[in-house]
Amino acid sequence: MIAQSIAQSTRARIRPHDPNNSDDYPVSVSARLGRLQFHASGKFRVLQLADIQDGPVPAKDTIRLIEAALDASRPDLVILTGDQIAGYDPAFSKTFRKRRWDTTWDGVTAAGRSVGAMVGSALQSITSAPQIPQADEQAARKRDLEQTRDLVRRSLSAVLQPMIDRGIPFAVTYGVHDFQCGLSNAELDAIYREFPGCLNPESTAANPAVARRQPGSGLPDQPVHACEPGTFALPVRDVDGGHVALGLAVVDSGDYAQEGGYGSPSEAALNFLRQVPTLVGARSLVFQHTPLPQFYDLLKPVSSTTAYAIQGYRAFDQQCYVLDESKTRPGSYLGEGVSCPDKDSGEFDILRAGDYIGLFAGQDHRNGFVGTVDGLLLGATPTCGFHAYGPAPERRAARLIEFDIRHPYEPRTQLLEFGSLVGKPSGNKAYTFALSHVPTSAGDAVNLLRRPGLLATAAATVAGVAAAMTAFRPKRR
Repeated sequence: MIAQSIAQSTRARIRPHDPNNSDDYPVSVSARLGRLQFHASGKFRVLQLADIQDGPVPAKDTIRLIEAALDASRPDLVILTGDQIAGYDPAFSKTFRKRRWDTTWDGVTAAGRSVGAMVGSALQSITSAPQIPQADEQAARKRDLEQTRDLVRRSLSAVLQPMIDRGIPFAVTYGVHDFQCGLSNAELDAIYREFPGCLNPESTAANPAVARRQPGSGLPDQPVHACEPGTFALPVRDVDGGHVALGLAVVDSGDYAQEGGYGSPSEAALNFLRQVPTLVGARSLVFQHTPLPQFYDLLKPVSSTTAYAIQGYRAFDQQCYVLDESKTRPGSYLGEGVSCPDKDSGEFDILRAGDYIGLFAGQDHRNGFVGTVDGLLLGATPTCGFHAYGPAPERRAARLIEFDIRHPYEPRTQLLEFGSLVGKPSGNKAYTFALSHVPTSAGDAVNLLRRPGLLATAAATVAGVAAAMTAFRPKRR
């Protein structure tokens, strides 16, 4: 009973959305003001959702987590940092593309048609059998792509509905799996803009220096500096609305490199990042899908026999790592190698040379850490999806980032985890998870949702001790 009451005391206080309430007043304070702006309380909140990575019917627990995180944090803005769509899902098999530079049509159906075409050609040379008209082939491709668009709309409708219901605007960028469904980022961008609350601007012939508005966003007074699909900047006003106090840069970090491994932002996106501080007029925080190679600077090389050691990825796979606790914030954890590009695109140097606060990324579903490298805040956010690989269900999370007008360039951040917000998952799927760092102190995690009292502090201490005992308890083979 005592343990149960302590666990309940540490849970976030959630005010669930009531769909039967006729009052449709937006939850987002910025939506009420008509632009992104600090509140009278001096706060401004962003909720990051990473790697939903699902097909046409998203997992029930993914939606439950999104709803609970929105109700607990009541953010001004939600930023989805890529891989919302699992482009490899069987539902998209007819239009699937493994790599962007492959043929524009290399899904299962296309492959079957290609084989059929070769067989037909061979038969024709023998029996003079007629070929399938090219017009019919093009018509079939068009039908398949339209079906994919409908399936993507179905997926996004489920994922975005919690924001739409609560009147919370959202911004979107792309990852390494979205395009694999067969649609370009520009086509995906157009579909997102069909939903109310989307801040993604139309980027055709974009001139970043000329701010534009996105009518469907619900923020009629919000300027947006556009570069290309998934890459744009959003100024955030101070409490009085008279000056820009903060910038949010959303960046398409690319997908795959032709020489292998992950890609990097386009040259247009990198040039845009060089301009953002001037365009916005304030220091900015970047959100994108793929982490930078400099994320490895938050890790400490160790021998492969070290407890909780994690092997690096590709260019870093000759070394094992744990978190460097002298550089990372309490509560951080490492569950897999950092999946970054093999080559440094120079993005980190651009951020360090410009007026930037730092960068938050997704991509690595089992990582949840924040630290500082050369004065830049770098954050890894785990998956919030339940149909993709990841940590144990209770550790799947959304990330809350809270800014204070008194020190707007020193945000606080917290992972809003499924176990604390929702409880037990609805499915029976088995999950595995390993940490390179097990929190053992009461101060390991900051709670931005409420002020900790005496009971909460005691609960955190008990939870920390329990976690440590569990971590070092001999495991049965």
